[in-house]
Amino acid sequence: MQTNASNFVQERLARSEIFKDYERAFGEATGLPLTLSPVEDWHLAHHGRRHENPFCALLARHNKACAACLSTQYDLAGYTTGEPRSVTCFAGLRETAVPLRLGEKTIGFLRTGEVLLQKPQASHLARLEKQLRAWGLGSKVEEFKMAFLNSPMLSPKRYDSIIHLLKVFAEHLSLVANQITLQSDHAEPANMTRARQYIDEHKAEDLTLKQVATAVNMSSFYFCKQFHKAVGCTFTKYLARVRVEAAKKMLLDPNARVSEVAYDSGFQSITHFNRVFKNLVGHSPTEYRAAVAKAA
Repeated sequence: MQTNASNFVQERLARSEIFKDYERAFGEATGLPLTLSPVEDWHLAHHGRRHENPFCALLARHNKACAACLSTQYDLAGYTTGEPRSVTCFAGLRETAVPLRLGEKTIGFLRTGEVLLQKPQASHLARLEKQLRAWGLGSKVEEFKMAFLNSPMLSPKRYDSIIHLLKVFAEHLSLVANQITLQSDHAEPANMTRARQYIDEHKAEDLTLKQVATAVNMSSFYFCKQFHKAVGCTFTKYLARVRVEAAKKMLLDPNARVSEVAYDSGFQSITHFNRVFKNLVGHSPTEYRAAVAKAA
């Protein structure tokens, strides 16, 4: 699991104007989506984003099909060497993750793809239809086929050139990441660092903002303002993210019940856990576990 420091840098980069400008220009030039995601990010990277493949958008609405897509995401997310990695999903769409490094450590990925590198033949479409029917989507086959045939298609040579551009951009972002790290080392107040440590140590408890503020000798009002300024999100959202990350790790144990994971990671009800987990990850805890198990 990523450290809080790595998450902080990656999130700052994802919100930066330099990334937003590049993402916009990249999409307009290539017609492909671009996402800057954390290392352990096993949800559908491009779902709901600009230039999402229409076929992939349809798949995301159906649990069994979505699990197959999550398996592809897992293959990419679990790869942490310094070189780009490309995988091809069951439908023949290529996706690539370009590592973003901070020193020797991978802190995130520039993700793109959902693209065909050759024109689909009749046999390809037949296999796709067979799989869709196996998932119980027979009544939607024509809708899926039409969306699939509207997928972006590039020559392998052009796609390789696009990935090379992402490598260059990743090197640039690595320099920015280093600057953010240096600034953060000096900019984040010591009490905010202690607050994040306290939250991590007590995340499984019924933790409140007032408790954390007291632990770092601050008033609740002032702590709330300073925490949002330092971390980039509210205390409630940050705590939810910390708990969900802990839950994701627990869900890797096939013998752990989802209800146990919910309470052990600090959630007070299974309903709240399911809602927050799906909001942050994109899928329910059960769907997430199934996808990871299938990919393992």
